[in-house]
Amino acid sequence: MMKYERLIARRYLLSKKNLKFVSIISGISVTGVTIGVAALIVVLSVFNGFGSLVSSILINFDPHLRIESTFPLDSAGYEPMLEYISRQPHVNACSPYVGGKALLVSRNVNRVVTIRGLEPSKIPLVSGLSEKLILGSVDLYDKKRNGIILGLVLADRLGVVIDDTISIVSPSGAELATTQLTLPIIRRFRVVGIYESNNKDYDGYYAFTNLNGAQSLFGRSGRIDGIDIRFDHFDQADLLKDELQEKYGNAFRYLTWYDLHRELFTVMQIERWCAYIVLCLIIAVASFNLLGSLTMTVLEKRRDIGILKSMGASKKSLKKIFALQGLLVGIVGTFAGTVLGLLIVYLQERYHLVSLDTTIYIIPAMPVEVHINDILFIAAAAIGLCSLASRLPAKRAASLDPVKAIRWE
Repeated sequence: MMKYERLIARRYLLSKKNLKFVSIISGISVTGVTIGVAALIVVLSVFNGFGSLVSSILINFDPHLRIESTFPLDSAGYEPMLEYISRQPHVNACSPYVGGKALLVSRNVNRVVTIRGLEPSKIPLVSGLSEKLILGSVDLYDKKRNGIILGLVLADRLGVVIDDTISIVSPSGAELATTQLTLPIIRRFRVVGIYESNNKDYDGYYAFTNLNGAQSLFGRSGRIDGIDIRFDHFDQADLLKDELQEKYGNAFRYLTWYDLHRELFTVMQIERWCAYIVLCLIIAVASFNLLGSLTMTVLEKRRDIGILKSMGASKKSLKKIFALQGLLVGIVGTFAGTVLGLLIVYLQERYHLVSLDTTIYIIPAMPVEVHINDILFIAAAAIGLCSLASRLPAKRAASLDPVKAIRWE
């Protein structure tokens, strides 16, 4: 059986024959909550879509965990660690690497890029480089000289194609050349592959070669700079990171896929929270309308409140009547807004309401992705704001003097 507080609250909210202006304000409140909730769902879904797209691009190309040494390690320093890591569960592969910046020279074009040397047999296992190749192969060994894989943007800037030869000037050799009468270290590499990762930073500023070629280029024979690790799933990187940090201490830096791009993910998170706060203002405005509507309802229903008090209704019951009105507005607006928001997200995903130029962007339409936690968080915020707005009118209704309320009606 429905309690009388809920019955009265529903009748005050829906059956207002003599309160047309108040009914309009209540309708505006519900509409405001609906629009706010729908906008939040759509905007956060777009943020989720772009976030998942960026994460997939980075995760599919980068290692899941990278261990960097504070100084170049020789074989005695990294072989035991490699063996320990390879024995861990969920580790697909691990490979030592040597990296650094160098000057690429091709004809009259020079570019400073990051060179990374890996074991060729481990490249398909520790990175997504082989999957992103659009020309050539990952065969980084040649009878005459070492091979190198360039990004599409970098290859276009240098004006090179497969089987072209480029020269690379090592910064370590350049330092010696400026202080002594010696030539800088210069190595020649053959372009064996061109990749496109859909990340302009990689495509324009990263080149890959074999481990021996990078060691020769940077003068680190028999030494490495760190280890790249890839797991069955990227979420397992944090567990091994903590384990290695406890075992080997601070002699190394342990960088998960998130740490490698922390600045980017931090900016995306800040943008997401800013959008959430700004769009919550729509719901806040609707809750102010609700505050006005309930306050006017209290003024118009003073006689009813007085009669209820004279019949024995407690202050708690009167507060509950008006609090339930605010709760009902929040629930109705949240439900309608959720349905509207999910409908818009579905139409965008199915019919591409907002399309993108594929000659500029790597996707045909704005991506969307709904997370159930976002919906629950939005619903809690909307219902909470509406409930908060009803507290002042409810408190005012409970404090009315029943004698005065009935006398002057």
